Amino acid sequence: MQINKIMVVGAGQMGAGIAQVCATAGLEVLLHDVSEASLQKGITGIEKRLQRAMEKGKLTGEARQAAINRLTPSSTLKDVKTCDLVIEAAVENMEIKTKIFRDLDEQAPEHALLATNTSSLPITEIAAATSRPEKVIGMHFMNPVPVMKLVEVIRGLQTSEETYQAVKQLAVQLEKTPVEVNDYPGFAANRILMPMINEAVYAVYEGVSSPEDIDTVMKLGMNHPMGPLQLADFIGLDTCLYIMEVLHEGLGDSKYRPCPLLRKYVKAGWLGKKSGRGFYSYQE
Repeated sequence: MQINKIMVVGAGQMGAGIAQVCATAGLEVLLHDVSEASLQKGITGIEKRLQRAMEKGKLTGEARQAAINRLTPSSTLKDVKTCDLVIEAAVENMEIKTKIFRDLDEQAPEHALLATNTSSLPITEIAAATSRPEKVIGMHFMNPVPVMKLVEVIRGLQTSEETYQAVKQLAVQLEKTPVEVNDYPGFAANRILMPMINEAVYAVYEGVSSPEDIDTVMKLGMNHPMGPLQLADFIGLDTCLYIMEVLHEGLGDSKYRPCPLLRKYVKAGWLGKKSGRGFYSYQE
């Protein structure tokens, strides 16, 4: 299947990043958001990142302008009628995602594939909200999308081989490395990453060591570019907690129980970098 035109639903950090790499790779892109302010912010962010890439010599002026020309803002899902693929990157909430997929299923052409950038929610359940479950798939990009090379390509129970191959080929076209993953809670990346972060939080909770020293152990001892607690702050502690709850509920194993300290920080509004305080302070 040839994919020429894509709609990205959600103009936040992930959606804008996905739209950017698709437009840079030569695809026509509609960036959709229900919020006009979010849409404008997303477009502006893409233009700034492309400008920086050009200034660093990673992109020519012609390539930058061509990518911008391929990008069109969209305020209505009806625009999906001309698209071959949709990549949904809305908020991580099953009720919201299933509503989006029901609407997309009604509006998108029969041949169109529907992908979700969810980091933890079951693809099979999202697909069940549509009349084309064989054309629904997970396409989990890593943050920041323009920099990170990995894409988890996640098969739902009914995802067809044709759908999987088309999305895998697209990931390669975007200069990403696709890995095949089946539909289990947390997929592969978060199934491994989040318990490590949670265990680091337990180490702080139990007084094993300080956040700084735990991160130093992982950076210098295990050659991680960033410690797990700093990484948790960058991801968002509320997001980490949410994914741990998905793992705990979905797998029913006590080893995925979120650390009480993680819950306490989230209840306090200490969500990490985005709130100015997590395991570290980000106040100016």
